[in-house]
Amino acid sequence: MNGSGTTGAAGDPSTDASGRVVAPHERLAVALDVSTLAEAERLAGALAGEVGWFKVGLELFSAHGPGAVTAIAAHGPVFLDVKLHDIPTTVERAARRIAELGVGLLTVHASGGAAMVRAAVEGLGDAGEVLAVTVLTSLSDGELAAVNAPPAARQVPALAALAVEAGAPGLVCAPRDLRAVRDVVGPAPRLVTPGIRPADATGHDDHARASTPDRAVADGADLLVVGRPITQASDPVLAARALATSIGA
Repeated sequence: MNGSGTTGAAGDPSTDASGRVVAPHERLAVALDVSTLAEAERLAGALAGEVGWFKVGLELFSAHGPGAVTAIAAHGPVFLDVKLHDIPTTVERAARRIAELGVGLLTVHASGGAAMVRAAVEGLGDAGEVLAVTVLTSLSDGELAAVNAPPAARQVPALAALAVEAGAPGLVCAPRDLRAVRDVVGPAPRLVTPGIRPADATGHDDHARASTPDRAVADGADLLVVGRPITQASDPVLAARALATSIGA
């Protein structure tokens, strides 16, 4: 997944952190958070070649299961965002079944612990990359305190280090945590960030710690997850192209 190529500086929109040359649109993962498979396929068909990944999340996977992955994979690489979090044996077995679907990226919760992350990596094998989720972008520090958890600035780098040491080749973190995470884990892990909004967006939806595409790339992101700014746009293709342009500008 993360290959080698011409080495570029951190935040260079033409290369990822590992130095692989990437086109701006390849940095986009569109979140197909819709209720029907027909709508997801319509979006994927329209956006094929316009984005790097199609993210199948809990809503679509819960409604249509493995069939959703198979259908969307016909249009491009699939990023399965189900955030596995269970005992290591259960996670390993689930990851093995998911590997059979041809998924390229799979999320697990880093807070499940090192043994669980290792189990996910072993289960998925060479089929794809495990992305360890640090702290959800929907959580503010106040909400974290309410569940007796450390603030994101302290918790995220610690979880990132734990997951990478356990073998996770990639991480998911909020845009504002990117620099701290990159400082801790170095250039090799793929950093994925949701909560991406165009500069002219009027709201951040569920994301408490959002950012613009160009800022996120400058801060070290390799892959940007974008949902409603593309899927709810009057013209999703034009919206995706505008975001790619803002990355490459």
